[in-house]
Amino acid sequence: MTVLVESKALRKTFGPIVAVDDISLSVRRGEVLGFLGPNGAGKSTTMKMITGFLEPDHGTSAICGIDVQNHPKAAKRKLGYLPEGAPLYAEMTPRAFLSFIAAVRGIDGKEREARVADAIEKTRIHSVLDQRIETLSKGYKRRVGLAQAVLHDPPVLIMDEPTDGLDPNQKHHVRNLIKDMAAEKAIVVSTHILEEVEAVCTRAVVITKGRIVADGTAEDLMRRVPYHGAVAIRISERHAKAAISVLSALDLIARVETLEKANSHVALRAIPKNGKTIATDVASLLREKELPIEELFVERGKLDDVFRQITTTEGAQDA
Repeated sequence: MTVLVESKALRKTFGPIVAVDDISLSVRRGEVLGFLGPNGAGKSTTMKMITGFLEPDHGTSAICGIDVQNHPKAAKRKLGYLPEGAPLYAEMTPRAFLSFIAAVRGIDGKEREARVADAIEKTRIHSVLDQRIETLSKGYKRRVGLAQAVLHDPPVLIMDEPTDGLDPNQKHHVRNLIKDMAAEKAIVVSTHILEEVEAVCTRAVVITKGRIVADGTAEDLMRRVPYHGAVAIRISERHAKAAISVLSALDLIARVETLEKANSHVALRAIPKNGKTIATDVASLLREKELPIEELFVERGKLDDVFRQITTTEGAQDA
């Protein structure tokens, strides 16, 4: 797949503060990259440098092979950018604003009408087209900002918190829109919403203190959690001791944990060795030993836990 976004060794300081420290990113056509990090990690600063809206102290960025610093206009023609807060002209209506953006981008006549209509349809802002932007809710303002980003159908989309301020239905629609556009574009999405990474991103990069501390698929990141792939078992209290003994002897299992006791039942967790798949073996063994189980399922790591693990000081050092 063709690399459409390429940034190398980006660095940015603000006085004594190092906001971004030697970040390199590569995003290919067909990829949706989730860009994660705690507040102040350097996400927005990195995105501003990638798009050419902020000059780096060091490093380079290219959009579709075009150097952003040396050829900013040519690079930005290939780019749709939804910045943090999505600044808009408050006194304009969405209809007038999108027509203006199309004109600025050199789109005229029938093509302008078609592009504006398509952006309106994609972002579902029909009901507010003739209201002044300053009167719109935060969610609608965000959708107008998204409409201007996709107006010219760019091969690269970079969006800072695209679902900020949207209600659950609107978030679902925007996520589907991102997935629909993904095949032909390289998309970078900065977000605090970890479920968004699972929902739309093919890859995730986590940064903290201006440096990358993790890069992989959502599944790769979740594997960092010790209980990912573990088997959770609910069994009656009178059979729990036998189940723990039987499972602890199984070579595939590193250890068995007791999670809780309630209503004469015990919740156990069997942790596999080296990320092995153990559900079938666990179920077969318990059946063989005639130990009746109420519930059995495979646990998955939670991105929230991964995020906390790798963005704390200890987690970042481990990464």
